[in-house]
Amino acid sequence: MAEKLKLINREMWDPKTSIGKMVKSGEISAIEQVFDMGKPILEPEVVDVLLPDLETETLQVKTTQRVTDSGKRTQFRVVVVIGDRKGHVGLGVGKSDEMKPAMEYAVRNAKKNVISIKSGCGSWECRCQVQHSLPQRTTGKMGSTTVTLKPAPRGLGVAANDVVKKVLSIAGVKDVWSSAQGGSNLYNMSVATINALENLNKQKTPAS
Repeated sequence: MAEKLKLINREMWDPKTSIGKMVKSGEISAIEQVFDMGKPILEPEVVDVLLPDLETETLQVKTTQRVTDSGKRTQFRVVVVIGDRKGHVGLGVGKSDEMKPAMEYAVRNAKKNVISIKSGCGSWECRCQVQHSLPQRTTGKMGSTTVTLKPAPRGLGVAANDVVKKVLSIAGVKDVWSSAQGGSNLYNMSVATINALENLNKQKTPAS
């Protein structure tokens, strides 16, 4: 189940990057302004300030082991997705010897990878002009996994497997058809879904 993220104390935040300083001063008031600048988000606090309604969903928690001089060392690996259900979503991975730090690293990583997605109604069965689905078909790939997303009529819901559904739901996509081919690796599946959403920003939306 998705959980609300804890926000930073804006007054206590001491930004180190130019974007961070512009956000704290109020010169930047929307995350889309950062995207338009074409610069990476290096401080998670930028996202805390600009997207205060973010939620987090844990996609995977697993342990990994490696042999060191002192014996076997176990680490936690966490994959999370964050979003505000209003067209913003990010995926992150974190590793640590303890569960809590691994989760915190994953969330921070996800904030640095937040993207804005296009919404619309590109379904010929609907054409209601309500922003409840996607404007057109899109495909994303990671490794051997390919995810295809198609606009769907209003009320259908998210027709997808559990991983794709969690990513799309927290991003704010309400109705969509989806299909996945290739490997079923959870991380590859989630990245392929994010890539499909991000590819919408690179496509020209057909004129209605």
